[in-house]
Amino acid sequence: MMKQIFSQWHNMTEEHGRFLTAGTNYEEAQAVLLGLPMDYTVSYQPGSRFGPGAIRRASVVLEEYSPDLDGDLKDSLICDLGDLALPIGNVAAALELIGKAARQLFADGKFPIFLGGEHLVSFPVIREAYTFYPDLAVLHLDAHADLRTDYLGEPFSHATVMRKVAELIGPNCLYQLGIRSGSREEWAFGRTYTHMYPNAVLEPLQGILPELQGRPVYISLDIDVADPAFAPGTGTQEPGGCSSNELLAALRTAAALNVVGLDVVEVCPALDFGERTAILAAKLVREALIALVSRR
Repeated sequence: MMKQIFSQWHNMTEEHGRFLTAGTNYEEAQAVLLGLPMDYTVSYQPGSRFGPGAIRRASVVLEEYSPDLDGDLKDSLICDLGDLALPIGNVAAALELIGKAARQLFADGKFPIFLGGEHLVSFPVIREAYTFYPDLAVLHLDAHADLRTDYLGEPFSHATVMRKVAELIGPNCLYQLGIRSGSREEWAFGRTYTHMYPNAVLEPLQGILPELQGRPVYISLDIDVADPAFAPGTGTQEPGGCSSNELLAALRTAAALNVVGLDVVEVCPALDFGERTAILAAKLVREALIALVSRR
């Protein structure tokens, strides 16, 4: 089944390498990394399709050991499948293929980490997670509300992804942290229907932990939730965000929950001078692998 779904895989081992210690074969792996190189609906700066490769390349600067978690990647069985080969320009077909791949990962009991790619790639993943976990809650870390009903007439866009998620799982199951940008209509919808926490990430997360305990939680992390000073390599920068330290602390805090999957999206290496954004994304992935996989 895996070979049938992933038959058009890009072999990223030689082109971009693999993520740190992610050398376990699929069958034995606890966690699986999968790149989703799509940026067809971006509204400003394109290039996030190259984000997964940039995150892998940047990972080599990191140690395998996390002193904050006192854990090591060597304690986890991790597989890096490379990037999904997506049809260029065909949004519907790409989303269908992403959903099919995600469905297989959930069905096989893997802990999936998806590397974006624009934020729209999260929707088919969350849709599949929801079929396996009907009481799913989504923890959305982002500068932007992403709650538009459409963007320039298009219902499927990186600007509409969380509206689609809210319509799917119910807006009361969507927790939005760090939001600081959106239209008047988006803010009205978020303030009324979702759990929206503007600007901050760590403090509101600490407050909502009790109500999320015991529920399956999917984390969708847009790298632009961090201030551009810490993460300039993203397509729609929004000043005023959290620090990289706060973001890392929030991810470690979320490890107290029953997290069933994670994505890190919107890394745009063409804008990432000094690889600050890719290195931050890689460290977030490392911390997630240690906190959410090796400690289970």
